[in-house]
Amino acid sequence: MSGPKMKTSGTSRRSKRDAAQIISPKCSGLELPEGECVKKLEANSAVMTMASYYVRARSAFRQFGLNWPIVIWIALVHCLAVAAPFFFSWPALVTCVALSFITGSFGVCMGYHRLLTHKSFQTYRPIKWLLALLGGLSGEGSALTWVAQHRKHHAFSDHEGDPHSPKDGAWWSHMLWFMPNFGRRWHTEVLQRYAPDMMKDKVMVVLHYLFLPSHLVCALLLYAMGYFGPESWGLGSNWAGWSMVLWGLGVRMVYVLHVTWFVNSATHLWGYRNYETTDNSRNLWWVGILAFGEGWHNNHHAYQRVARQGHRWWEVDVTYWCIWLMEKVGLAWDVVRVKDIPKGLRPA
Repeated sequence: MSGPKMKTSGTSRRSKRDAAQIISPKCSGLELPEGECVKKLEANSAVMTMASYYVRARSAFRQFGLNWPIVIWIALVHCLAVAAPFFFSWPALVTCVALSFITGSFGVCMGYHRLLTHKSFQTYRPIKWLLALLGGLSGEGSALTWVAQHRKHHAFSDHEGDPHSPKDGAWWSHMLWFMPNFGRRWHTEVLQRYAPDMMKDKVMVVLHYLFLPSHLVCALLLYAMGYFGPESWGLGSNWAGWSMVLWGLGVRMVYVLHVTWFVNSATHLWGYRNYETTDNSRNLWWVGILAFGEGWHNNHHAYQRVARQGHRWWEVDVTYWCIWLMEKVGLAWDVVRVKDIPKGLRPA
């Protein structure tokens, strides 16, 4: 897709340097020294040592074993979801749906992905921190880890070094890729190489360490809502408290986890392509609907900094609608759109 050159005005908050970077189809949001290539930074590092294990997924488990805290965390969340049908209540279901949108669309899709990873728009720092908190409550890890891994994915998409390519197996790309225990050194290097901007933000670092405590607080608040809520709403009991926890935490997290994981797996396997990119990204309608607009993945990989991932009229992107609304009320600016892509710029 082509469009007019990006307009620059005196009132724009975007500098010329940022404008040049923001329209680059291969720029994921990671700022590097001028002329530097992210792949060159991989040489002689623990990250590069581990890269080959992504291609041979089973070797990763044999060599490094399981990251048991993560495995237990994912298993616990799914156990809560399995128990939820035995504690069904309408208030709990409504809470589940509402929190799915808040943590999934606002937290992961808008906050983690389009704002923090790709810098598709700008907003005030408190809002940025709030979106990062909501993203953490999705259960997908802290903003630091999520952003670093996703930028690495774009640097090596469907090639050796991609953390979660279906070429290494559909289940690997969906949910197994983050379960090997690669060690502290690997984790530290990934953060330093792919999220140095995030590491400079002390609030983001604090949220990183508050990942588990924030879920405990969320569970307590949900239980309190059920236990102390009005009886006329079907609340006001210990049973109602657990109903709120199991649906508002367990079912909600399982939904958000899997629909966003489908972006890593299903949209690199099935669907159609609007752009000829260097990877196997696809646009998959049902992931686009379930994952709050993230399923138009080929569009996104073609022009990663563009805020709207649905590039055709039928490609519904509810997360972009929220960004558009924020822009209208002054809470977002410098929103990158398809029209900002210079004419003749090739997809990534």
